[in-house]
Amino acid sequence: MPEGLVPLRRALLSVSDKSGLADFARLLAARGVALISTGGTARALREAGLDVTDVSAVSGFPEILDGRVKTLVPQIHGGILGRHDDPHHLAQMAEHGIAPIDLVMVNLYPFEQTVAAHAAFETCVENIDIGGPALIRAAAKNHEWVTVITDPSQLTAVIEEITAHGGTTLTTRRRLAAEAYARTAAYDAAISSWFSGQNGVAFPPRLAVSGALAQTLRYGENPHQQAAFYVTDRRPGVATATQAQGKELSYNNINDTDAAYECVAEFEDPAIVIVKHANPCGVATADSLAAAWDLALRCDPVSAFGGIVAANRPLDEATAEKIAAIFTEVVIAPDASEAAKAVFARKKNLRLLLAHGLPDPSAPGTTVRSVGGGFLAQTRDAGRVTRETLKVVTQRAPTEAELADLVFAFRVAKHVKSNAIVYAKDGATVGIGAGQMSRVDSSRIAAWKAAEAAKAAGLPETLAKGSVVASDAFFPFADGLIAAAEAGATAVIQPGGSMRDAEVIAAADARGLAMVFTGIRHFRH
Repeated sequence: MPEGLVPLRRALLSVSDKSGLADFARLLAARGVALISTGGTARALREAGLDVTDVSAVSGFPEILDGRVKTLVPQIHGGILGRHDDPHHLAQMAEHGIAPIDLVMVNLYPFEQTVAAHAAFETCVENIDIGGPALIRAAAKNHEWVTVITDPSQLTAVIEEITAHGGTTLTTRRRLAAEAYARTAAYDAAISSWFSGQNGVAFPPRLAVSGALAQTLRYGENPHQQAAFYVTDRRPGVATATQAQGKELSYNNINDTDAAYECVAEFEDPAIVIVKHANPCGVATADSLAAAWDLALRCDPVSAFGGIVAANRPLDEATAEKIAAIFTEVVIAPDASEAAKAVFARKKNLRLLLAHGLPDPSAPGTTVRSVGGGFLAQTRDAGRVTRETLKVVTQRAPTEAELADLVFAFRVAKHVKSNAIVYAKDGATVGIGAGQMSRVDSSRIAAWKAAEAAKAAGLPETLAKGSVVASDAFFPFADGLIAAAEAGATAVIQPGGSMRDAEVIAAADARGLAMVFTGIRHFRH
């Protein structure tokens, strides 16, 4: 007999998600387990032809306050919490006519789904479960004797064990207890977060963060690190996408794919973003995805090898053929035509993700990053520049074409690791400098990239000639701007706000550059 096996005599079933309920209850009933239930669950069991005892018959007290109080009674919680090996407990239970309950199957009122549906405040409050979490926590605490089930996905393993042994093992009950506390913790975190939002509090005294395990990964950033992927909300992207084909996603795949998809969502026209090591190495907009791909690839064809590709439109066959022509790790898009899927199917290892929507770049949210002994939390960088928000600070104003490229380049710079410098022309990046300790070094690297891209394309002069340049933060000195001018840029977009703004503006005027300030910084570390 397996260690810690506990036979089942009485089970309390009270669920909002009734998936698998009837079949599981039939299995229990066939083994002589008495069924206790509440409200809608009891009705569902009776409709399935099963005998069930109402909780009110056990407690001797009716459900009251529109169902707010059903199971919060000693006859129920005493049956769950009583230790089967404690004579004092058993004597008290016998004295008060309380019979043990060996299994509790509860899933909670759909609070998270109610909030996601933008229901009224009162409706959300009524979907805060009280009795359910109390039952789950009680059963999990007494896991030495009680089996607790909080999700239909757990039924298969429990059914297999009951079928094989007539009860559950201590190993299983301990695992289910841990999952039960995680579920109630996540539930309370969702409620706490919602209440804070309703009260206009971005950062409460205690910030509760939870996520649902999507998959355990082979390893983390490096093979000696363990890793897992958790889903926290329904924001369209890598966490909620459907994987149509390909190998299992790695930690780095997920991180880079998120960076690519968040960037491509910035643009209204058909756009392609190619990412390598969390930085865009090519971004372009055009009249079609296929044309955007050509322009994005031209920016840095060497780095694009083995990269991540994101599109902001459903993928068509022509674009799929172009992407499939080079080695690509992951492709993500809102959708893909059947012809496009067939093209990618020839590349068995390529991961194709269909996100069924685009994230809103201006939507509020919170990002979290761990540090030693704690974590940092901040609101998502939802800043977005438009033509109307720009301030011209030089003698020459940008042309219409320059203005369009300036907005495009600054939106790309938002997604490049700081210090970030982005050269762009005709709706496409032509040189990107990322993550340097010195802004002037980023400017020089981006200019060098533009020259190398021109050589690869067989062009006689650097792609940066006649381009615009974006800086994610202000130029602390004029040297970065001068480097951009020497590379061939004709217009500059930057936040402004440096002690030496006047010096930088003078350097731009001296070289005939147009420059605009955004008033928004986009550090990305």
